[in-house]
Amino acid sequence: MFSLAARTATRAGITSRLPAGGVGAVRYLNLHEYQSAQIMKESGVNVPFGIPATTVEEAVAAAATIGDEEIVIKSQILAGGRGLGKFTNGLQGGVHIIKTSEVKDYATKMLGGTLVTKQSGPAGKPVNTLLLAKKMALKREFYFAIMMDRVSQGPMIIACSEGGTSIEDLAASHPEKIIKVPIDIIKGPTESDIAKVLAGLDVSGDKKQAGEQVRALYNLFVDRDCTMVEVNPLAEDVDGNLVAADAKIGFDDNASFRQKDIYEKRDYTQEDPREVAASKWDLNYIGLDGNIGCMVNGAGLAMSTMDIISLRGGSPANFLDVGGSANTDQIKAAFEIITADPSVKAILVNIFGGIMKCDIIAEGIIKACNDLHLHVPVIVRLEGTNVELGKKLLKDSGLALIAADDLDDAAQKAVAAIA
Repeated sequence: MFSLAARTATRAGITSRLPAGGVGAVRYLNLHEYQSAQIMKESGVNVPFGIPATTVEEAVAAAATIGDEEIVIKSQILAGGRGLGKFTNGLQGGVHIIKTSEVKDYATKMLGGTLVTKQSGPAGKPVNTLLLAKKMALKREFYFAIMMDRVSQGPMIIACSEGGTSIEDLAASHPEKIIKVPIDIIKGPTESDIAKVLAGLDVSGDKKQAGEQVRALYNLFVDRDCTMVEVNPLAEDVDGNLVAADAKIGFDDNASFRQKDIYEKRDYTQEDPREVAASKWDLNYIGLDGNIGCMVNGAGLAMSTMDIISLRGGSPANFLDVGGSANTDQIKAAFEIITADPSVKAILVNIFGGIMKCDIIAEGIIKACNDLHLHVPVIVRLEGTNVELGKKLLKDSGLALIAADDLDDAAQKAVAAIA
């Protein structure tokens, strides 16, 4: 059974960022399709010829370079479901097959617009880049992905003979069509593993060449420290060749020092600016849709705090973990990030001091309240290392802080403060 906070996080599309076990939130870099396709190409994967464009003029020039009568024009945002999405200006669909003569008109409507999809959230994502791609003669579409599997504790290849649509919907309606092949991380994919994948895809072309494409995708997954490689659709052209007609790759931030060229491609315009600001201060922040800001130390404590706020009739506005070694400047930055959300009507600080000492938190709270001139109620619950010193600092500060004895008391007072 998921907790209230976990369900809240799932609705916000952040489940993968909230690991269990009290570990801090994890950020995984995602790249645009055109960037992922280039990386795939460098790894020996067949991809359609395409050219990115950031202006209408570049889009028209890219279409001319491709030189076909028809062309595929794709919005580049970091969210799935682009084809079925809708622009806030009324244009239906973020992916179109159009005549080359129509590129200027479509590019004008798409560039600078906001595309709302099933995965983007209601606010949508800005479209700052388009991918102009050669229209391929494809006869079949599959689903292919590689990701880490908790059960087998290694890479898992997921394949399906049907693709180009929502794999989640297909998994619900026809789970038997999806095959999963665990891969030994030491040995890599064996001939038997490759054969199982190809059987799951039901490829009709040259099996040896198809197997080479599967290996190329796997090698990309390992060599580039990926958390996920997804191709939907992985298509078969009229000659039986496999082509990655779409590309979505996620990368493990723990390996950023090894993949510097990839991390230079990060598109900050696709991210919540509060999350970007938090990462610069080595804080973990995830925005939610409530009105009680949460500042805690530890992911487990954050989840518990959000759960109890919900249990007491409130709604958390964020997940913000200051970690175990924050200083007063980081605490102040945390308050700045939380209060940047206009929906925040109260802030609940819940700290269990271990390595993170309560007096340091108290000093940060005092500095933030004085420097930022906070006008929302601040409820503080401290426990652990140097707790008495921390409470004394807060009491002697002269600030109108609301002290709480325990987490339940803090949650009740936070909800009452905005009633």
